Amino acid sequence: MQGWYESDLGRYVLARELDWFDAVTSDLFGFHALQVEECGIDFLRANRMPQRYCAGVEAGCPRCLPEQLPFISQGLDLVVLPHVLEFSANPHQVLREAERILRPEGRLLIAGFNPLSLWGLRRVVGDPGAIGPWHGRFIHLARLKDWLALLGFELAGGRMACYAPPLNRSRWLSGFGFLEAAGDRWWALGGGVYLIHAVKRVQGMRLIAPKWEGKWRARPAWAQSTRTSSQRNLSR
Repeated sequence: MQGWYESDLGRYVLARELDWFDAVTSDLFGFHALQVEECGIDFLRANRMPQRYCAGVEAGCPRCLPEQLPFISQGLDLVVLPHVLEFSANPHQVLREAERILRPEGRLLIAGFNPLSLWGLRRVVGDPGAIGPWHGRFIHLARLKDWLALLGFELAGGRMACYAPPLNRSRWLSGFGFLEAAGDRWWALGGGVYLIHAVKRVQGMRLIAPKWEGKWRARPAWAQSTRTSSQRNLSR
C-alpha cells in the first residue's frame, strides 16, 4: 500500500481518508493513541494525545503483527486501523486485539475498501496480483459491523468516501469530482472506501462512591436551624 499511495489513485484515496481522520481525531482526547501499519503516513497527525505510537510489520517502526499487539490490556485511548483488516490472515483477531488494548470508552477508527462498489468490481475483474488494494480481501461493511457488535463496540459515526471509479489518472479522477457530493446523497453505500468510528462499551459499569462520603456529608440547612432553635429554647 505504501507505494500505491504515491500513484494518482492512491493520492486521491489518501486525501479523503486524511480529511476524515483529521476531523475525527482532533476531537478525541486521552493519553495514548496507536496507529497500526502504514507508519510512513501519519493518520494521527491532528490528534493531541501526548503519546502517539505506530507499530506494524513494515521496516522503520516497532515490529509486531496486528494479530499480536505488544501493549497492555486496557492501556490505550485510541486505536487506528488504516486498511489493516484487508491484508490480515485473521481480521477478526486483529479486532479482538484492538478491543483488548483499548480502555472502556476507548475509540477505534477503521478504514476499509467496500466490496459493494466499483472498487470491489475492479478487484474481481482486474489483476489480483497488482500492487495496492487489489490483492487484499475486501470485507463487507455489514459483516464488520457484526464483528464489532460481538466484541462490544458501538458505532459512533462514519461515512463513505471515494465515489469516483478507480481510474489511475488524476485528470479522469478530477472529472468525476461531482460524484463526491452526489454520492453521499444518491448512492450512500456505493463509496469505494468506508470509514468507521466505534466506541468500546463495557456493560454494567457504574461509578461507586467511597463509603466514607456519606459519613462526612454536611447536614441540610433546615436541620441546623432546627437544632439551633431548640438549643435556644433550652437555654431559656
